[in-house]
Amino acid sequence: MSSSFMESSSYLFTSESVTEGHPDKICDQISDGVLDAMLTLDPRARVACEVSCTTGLVVVMGEISISSGYVDIPALVRETIRDIGYTDPSFGFDFKSCGVMVAIDEQSSDISAGVSTALEARKGNITDDEVESLGAGDQGMMVGFACDETPELMPLPMALSHKLTQKLAEVRKNGKLPYLRPDGKSQVTIEYSNGTPKRVHTVLLSNQHSEEVDNETITKDLINEVAKSIIPENLLIDTQFFVNPSGRFVIGGPVGDTGLTGRKILVDTYGGMARHGGGAFSGKDPTKVDRSAAYAARWVAKNLVAAGVASRAEVQVSYAIGVSAPISVSVETFGTNNIPNEEIDRLVKTHFDLRPGAIIKDLDLRRPIYKQTAAYGHFGRDDLQLPWENTDRSEDIRKDAGI
Repeated sequence: MSSSFMESSSYLFTSESVTEGHPDKICDQISDGVLDAMLTLDPRARVACEVSCTTGLVVVMGEISISSGYVDIPALVRETIRDIGYTDPSFGFDFKSCGVMVAIDEQSSDISAGVSTALEARKGNITDDEVESLGAGDQGMMVGFACDETPELMPLPMALSHKLTQKLAEVRKNGKLPYLRPDGKSQVTIEYSNGTPKRVHTVLLSNQHSEEVDNETITKDLINEVAKSIIPENLLIDTQFFVNPSGRFVIGGPVGDTGLTGRKILVDTYGGMARHGGGAFSGKDPTKVDRSAAYAARWVAKNLVAAGVASRAEVQVSYAIGVSAPISVSVETFGTNNIPNEEIDRLVKTHFDLRPGAIIKDLDLRRPIYKQTAAYGHFGRDDLQLPWENTDRSEDIRKDAGI
């Protein structure tokens, strides 16, 4: 974070989230649904699955290689859309009537050769059975972040935004607010004082709805049943609320906006509180360091904060395609570190192996666990059991650091 964030007595920061019915999130869930199905058949499947959706049409594209088996992708697409809640043709998009187009090829042999056996193994530096000799699936830099603003060690604006969109989906699905439709958004602005959350400055909620409900009812219900049920009362100090500020949100989902896999990467991560590198996550198997190394960087950052090394930590790790060892690893603590920076670097090197094969092994990533992350964030998910959220190395780090 900038020095003004840490030094200002009044600093506003905003993050947003979207519901599972948002067009981009429909695509993310289908992409990760395909990935999970392929990993169920073959844990070593190579998957890069992209999806686009618009009025009446879903297009599934990408490169997939599996040893054997078959996935009925059109059926998986329709099941995902149904579970999200697009079940009524009057919405303009529903699971029964939409068309599904599939254009899948196998992974490039050039990429496969470098990923399957890393440069180090090809040169004889390491053996094939050492951490599976996997090379990085792409070049780039990946970022992980953690801070002590919430119990799950996430930035407060992002954490609240996700909980609000989850609540929007909950009151729609359980029938409490039956006029709501699947597409929705939240946005939360927090006022910070010297880097510490002070109050919720603004809450914005937008949700697709049926034609017959009036704005007054929507506003009252979303403030009382959603916002005030999620946001702690002690943070609601002179908070302003905006609900469906455009005045009408009947047309939504893929009818109102074409969706695409990976287009909500700040929603997927830290809401803009941390930098982002590499690519998006959904539809990519764990040999793609865009995904697995970003998860590992979060794991490192969270364990550092949980250990008391710093109250904020941003970890960057970079790779070259086909090379196993990271090119660089860096940790930024924004002046909140309790031990010297050189000692933090040593702790990371001592307690974490950030080669792609080691990440996959340590976090047990060759499992169908990804569709559940495709909406409401990949990090800070206290409603899921995700391996990169474990603080299993924090105690060893604390002892090693002498904290």
